[in-house]
Amino acid sequence: MSTEKLPTGNLPTENLSTGNLPSQNAPARVIDGRAIADAALSDLSVRTRQFRDETGHVPCLAAVIVGADPASKAYVRMKANRSVAVGMTSRTVELPVSTTTEELVDELRALSEDPVVDGILLQHPVPVHIDERVAFDAISADKDVDGVTSASFAAMALNGGGFESCTPSGILRLLDATGVELSGKHAVVVGRSPILGLPMGMLLLRRDATVTYCHSRTVDLAAHVGTADVVIAAVGVPELVKGSWIKPGAVVIDAGYNAGNVGDVEYGAALTRAGAITPVPGGVGPMTVAVLLEQTLAAAVRATEVRAYSENHDKRGGPNR
Repeated sequence: MSTEKLPTGNLPTENLSTGNLPSQNAPARVIDGRAIADAALSDLSVRTRQFRDETGHVPCLAAVIVGADPASKAYVRMKANRSVAVGMTSRTVELPVSTTTEELVDELRALSEDPVVDGILLQHPVPVHIDERVAFDAISADKDVDGVTSASFAAMALNGGGFESCTPSGILRLLDATGVELSGKHAVVVGRSPILGLPMGMLLLRRDATVTYCHSRTVDLAAHVGTADVVIAAVGVPELVKGSWIKPGAVVIDAGYNAGNVGDVEYGAALTRAGAITPVPGGVGPMTVAVLLEQTLAAAVRATEVRAYSENHDKRGGPNR
């Protein structure tokens, strides 16, 4: 989707060209994802209120969760609270762990057809017996504000107007707010999941970065990471990326979150080598939510425009009048 970007004019920025980052002996700049996301959400709150006043419609985000995983439930609850905080409404659909793929698909299709709902989020992961890809693709592309459908991925990769995957999009906004120049730089993405690693690489390619994907079968991961100007760790393995692997001055984005508030990067050791680094928590997570809500507003705006066009078209009697 061609989405309305999060505002950057009032965000804290600092130019961090990777050719001129701190040396190995200087501590990295910690990228404050909470502060950057708070600035974006503040602006989003204003735009949401303006939209509501102009149209009478309150944007609505529906979150679907299957099972009773405490972490997933807490995450959905946090997103719902953020929705309300920026002036949107939130609907949570809780389904039992015994839910089948077919039952979940039916629920997602019903939400896709509900005119009150503007955006749909299927909380990941779902129970192992559910075909997650089939479930994701049951979400209408017009309401896929989490950017998880095959249609959204294709549109995003080809710059064709699909909703962007929220975490990769949020990572780009962190890099932008930090002043990192991506064009011509070597970015290593560690992880290849269809909702994080794969779209991350596509978005980096669109910024003219040279992208290397690494994964569980990559030989000599340390050597690949050591050549990167930008490292995106998104594999879900605690401290897989060692601090000693980091090229001095590189920018490190840790998209992992593991038990005990541990990321996918060996944070303490990386802090002494990187030029800039995201903490866990407080780095990528807040921006993921900010993008999700920003895209919910974008979906509501589009739906309102489509309805207005359709109503105007009907009043004129259609093209054959």
